[in-house]
Amino acid sequence: MSTDKKPLPLDGVRILDLATFVAAPFAASVLSEFGAEVIKVEQPGTGDSLRKFGTPTERGDGLMWLTEARNKRSITLNLREPEGVELLKRLAKDADVVCENFRPGTMEKWGLGWDVLHAVNPKLVMLRVSGYGQTGPYKDRPAFARIAHAYGALSYLTGMPGEAPLTPGSTSLADYISGLYGAIGILLALRSRDATGEGQMIDVALFESIFRVLDEIATAFAWSGTVRPRLGLHTSNACPHGHFETQDGEWVSIACTTDKMFARFAAVMEQPELAGADRFASYLTRIEQADEVNALVGKWFANLTREDALNRCLAGDVPIAPVNSIADVFKDPHYKARETIIGVHEPTLDKEIMVPNVLPRLSNTPGRIASLGPTLGNANDDVYGEELGLTADEISALQDKGVI
Repeated sequence: MSTDKKPLPLDGVRILDLATFVAAPFAASVLSEFGAEVIKVEQPGTGDSLRKFGTPTERGDGLMWLTEARNKRSITLNLREPEGVELLKRLAKDADVVCENFRPGTMEKWGLGWDVLHAVNPKLVMLRVSGYGQTGPYKDRPAFARIAHAYGALSYLTGMPGEAPLTPGSTSLADYISGLYGAIGILLALRSRDATGEGQMIDVALFESIFRVLDEIATAFAWSGTVRPRLGLHTSNACPHGHFETQDGEWVSIACTTDKMFARFAAVMEQPELAGADRFASYLTRIEQADEVNALVGKWFANLTREDALNRCLAGDVPIAPVNSIADVFKDPHYKARETIIGVHEPTLDKEIMVPNVLPRLSNTPGRIASLGPTLGNANDDVYGEELGLTADEISALQDKGVI
């Protein structure tokens, strides 16, 4: 973990993170790594539902919370109570960004919609993440990442040909991609605000974030009516380009995206004739005869251990990688050399917690992880007492009423 205290690009930017689970909070987490101060606003008593998601720890919060709520301070605030709404407005007056990912209309119901917050602070930037966006006939539908994967046309592509569509990687991919688009939107809006003095609202839909990263499938369908099917271990754009099982029951991934790459691979296989003009020299021929090509390649890999296959292909400059499990990742020297995973000491558990490192990597102002996910309400006294000037009696009264 970096202990360098040099100024970071987003020092002085304050974000109020009202959101739950992953998408909008991930945007705030990413920006926090580069200096933004993030105040996590949570429901009194229970907090963000993400606290109980995934592997639990001795303190009650899960590992998911510890890593994804990094660098944040927590306050408790009931936005369903009038006093809670007024306190949020006071905080928003001096904030730069508000992040939320409730179902559209929820913030308006609480009296905290964009129009209200914009009036309170015209320079405020508001990130709004939802399943289907703030507009359109489906905007009121509930959604999570799995729903976005399906509706956004990614799930349709996953799985073996002719078989059931699968969950893409069993992760919350749509949430993370939406969080990244949200972070980009915040940076763009802050840049615009610097020029104009005016904040703006950012509308991110989970399904659109997924749909945006699906190669050419939309353009190809509009062009020729092509519907890309499930392709299993391989792909439609290149061949051989997929996953193959090795003799020891492990898997490798190869990518031959050009004719030159395939010629190199044929040489590695000691079957250079496969790259001849009368065989599979052209990528179009390989795609048309993909079953035959993949069968030949699969047979070659089936007679080698994964280690032998990796060594031969790498020596021949053929793009190849092991299909890593997380156990493989923790043994991998490249991950270790780049510190892609780092240990952060968590004082509430008195343990070192291993978490993904900060991305992207900046040469002059690299981001840092100052702390992992906070305990519930750990900044209440600082924010309500020192910043907003509430007395101890006022804070106590608000706690008794369930406002904070």
